[in-house]
Amino acid sequence: MPLDDKNKLNRLEELKDKLFSKSYQTKIEHRDSYSRAPVNDVTDSWAVGGKTEKTNAENFFMKTSRFKKFFLFSVVFFILTIGYGAYVFLAGGNTVSNDNIDVSIMGNNFTAGGEELQLIVGITNKNRTALDLVDLVLEYPKGSEIDSSKDVERMRISLGTIPSGAVLNKNLKLVLFGQQGSTRTIKISLEYRVKGSNAIFLKEKTYDVNISSTPISLVVSAPSAISPNQSITLNIRETLNATKLAPKTLMKLVYPSGFQFISSTPAPSYGNNVWNLGDLAPGAEHEVTVTGKMIDVFDGEEKTFNISSGSQSPTDKSAIGVVFNSTLHTVTINRAFVEANLFINGVPQAEYAVDAKTPISAEIRYANNLDTKINNLSIHAKITGNAFNRQNILVQQGFYESSKDTVTWDKTSMNTLREVNPGDSGSVTFLVTPLSLFSSAGGILPNPTINIEVGVSGQQSVQGSEINQLSSSTSAVIRMISDVGLAPKAVYYSGPFTNTGPIPPRAEQKTTYTITWNLSTTSNSISNAQVKSTLPSWMSFTGNIFPAGENLTYNSSTRQITWNADRIQKGAGVTGTAREVSFQVALTPSLSQVGKTPIIINDAVLTGHDDFANVDIRVTRGALDASVEGDPTFPASGGIVVK
Repeated sequence: MPLDDKNKLNRLEELKDKLFSKSYQTKIEHRDSYSRAPVNDVTDSWAVGGKTEKTNAENFFMKTSRFKKFFLFSVVFFILTIGYGAYVFLAGGNTVSNDNIDVSIMGNNFTAGGEELQLIVGITNKNRTALDLVDLVLEYPKGSEIDSSKDVERMRISLGTIPSGAVLNKNLKLVLFGQQGSTRTIKISLEYRVKGSNAIFLKEKTYDVNISSTPISLVVSAPSAISPNQSITLNIRETLNATKLAPKTLMKLVYPSGFQFISSTPAPSYGNNVWNLGDLAPGAEHEVTVTGKMIDVFDGEEKTFNISSGSQSPTDKSAIGVVFNSTLHTVTINRAFVEANLFINGVPQAEYAVDAKTPISAEIRYANNLDTKINNLSIHAKITGNAFNRQNILVQQGFYESSKDTVTWDKTSMNTLREVNPGDSGSVTFLVTPLSLFSSAGGILPNPTINIEVGVSGQQSVQGSEINQLSSSTSAVIRMISDVGLAPKAVYYSGPFTNTGPIPPRAEQKTTYTITWNLSTTSNSISNAQVKSTLPSWMSFTGNIFPAGENLTYNSSTRQITWNADRIQKGAGVTGTAREVSFQVALTPSLSQVGKTPIIINDAVLTGHDDFANVDIRVTRGALDASVEGDPTFPASGGIVVK
């Protein structure tokens, strides 16, 4: 081999040894003109923040360790859960389910209203634990109202503890009311607790009972349609169907708007719509007849009367405690073909209360509501009662026939009544003078009343020669207000007390006087009578009262004297003894009152209620001064203050 080739071969071997040697470092030289940054050695691992990360193997083992821990925790939790469930299942625990409690009701699904209904409530506890502090709660309608949620009777019975697997039966007795054929729902609730818990659990069930009959039947006889301002009479018959006595029974009517009560037989026991029927024996019947008038109503309206009956409330004698039965009666308002409205002193009402000293103006307004004319219209008004002067009836364009006490208007006295065209209207009037409520010859006029009944009739021509007779009617009751008297007087030398002090009164010295209030009434009794007055600042109340039993008081703060006289019987002070009270006051005049006659008591006001006329009354009398005009022996100038 040539020498050159041998050298080349040696150099190649040398280069090969360097290339595959681990300690060989290659130096790279750049032969261009550009500078190069020094080349750093490549590290065996990534460095973060100056620290070397763990290898993949280490990460794998770390993750594997965490997974093992989580897996072990899950296994332990699962084992504990199974263990707890097994404990609860095998040992019983205190878990209770409503599904494991059976509530059964055994009894009759039909009952007569007012009769005793017996039920058996069965309770079965299928739970593995006992039921503690168990209460059985019954709720059912107390009365017979349609809306049973208004008045509910509640009964709570303590049952104590019901052991696991036990069956408990409870006998119950209750009374239901309702209209015949109605359904009353009984709600049964089971309230209980379990050991180790304060929570109250509830199991509910309902039971429906049909009312086969009512303890009291109500039958109403009344028209189903009337005209506006027309009188209406309701006849109500009540019968006790029960086999036991019904004590303290009330009947109540709730009137519709627009109804004005006129009278009833028998008279109401409370207000104008409650009747006390007393104790009803089995089979007993009672009838109540109510008369009234529908005013301020319109064509097509329906007015409903609500009638109910039941036992008297123990807390309110005028209220029904338990309703045995109730019913409704509806009246339709139909506009009359020929209309007649009665106005007394300009007011359209069914019932009036007027002063007996004032003449009564009556006006009858008529109208044709048809679309055809009315021929030969006739209007008549019949006057009855004991309080009108038959010799003093004044009529315009009509005729008063005293033998019949009837006023008539027809085509002979008013030409406009021959034909009344559609929509036409008019009016007629007359004047009635009341009688005096007391006369020396006749005495007191009892229950002074004037009744006016109005009728309107006419003829309507229809097809051919046929004629329809048309009519309409209305009425009014006028009651006279009693003449109520209040007579205050002051005396010095007479009366029940001995008065002291100078006469005439002297400045800065005390003089006493006696004040007497006298009350009277003619035809009607007055209830809730009360007299009030006040004393001026220079007067004082001594406290002396006669009779001592009278309810007379003095308020020193308001300086008001009040006498609660309560009731003044009719005829008091006229044909009988007047109601009277006396009390003593004292005057201490000032120097500024010298030469004057001072007031010793201010105006007196009497208020009360006229029971027959059904109106409140009010009578006022003026103040009394020191001149003491009620004492006949008192000197003329004895009331003027001197020094």
